[in-house]
Amino acid sequence: MTIPELRTERLLLRGWRQDDLDAFASICADVETMRWVGSPEGMDREEAWRHMAYLAGHWALRGYGLWAAEELETGELVGRVGLLFPEGWPGLEVGWLIARPHWGKGYAPEAALASMEWAREHLGASHVISLIADDNERSVRVAQKLGMAVEGQARILGEYDVRVFGCDV
Repeated sequence: MTIPELRTERLLLRGWRQDDLDAFASICADVETMRWVGSPEGMDREEAWRHMAYLAGHWALRGYGLWAAEELETGELVGRVGLLFPEGWPGLEVGWLIARPHWGKGYAPEAALASMEWAREHLGASHVISLIADDNERSVRVAQKLGMAVEGQARILGEYDVRVFGCDV
């Protein structure tokens, strides 16, 4: 399967490659970054590889997924952003995870907006959600920048209670 590439002002959203592992494992090892996505102790290198395989597999099974987010200027992998809808999810989610050294640069809303536009144009999506932990104020601000508002709550993976933010695209 060919994963489409998207370019934003500062990022390239692209498919995953084996040589992303070092950078992605470093991102996944950061406890502060990973606490918001169900891995409060971070991930070791093997877990990061399995997570990359999950991200690549989502593309194969659904025809869309989370892109590797690469900084155009440096070629550095700065995170993952895109669309996901795994089994048991309450809707089509736009999600983001940005490496802590890149927090505050506006990469998450920039890439999420491009993902939402792609979902509308290529999937015919009319609505997207984001699932955000109650105390994740950074992601709440990103969701608000995207025009999202709280639509309710959900329990995911059988143990995580999250707020459901959503908006039409």
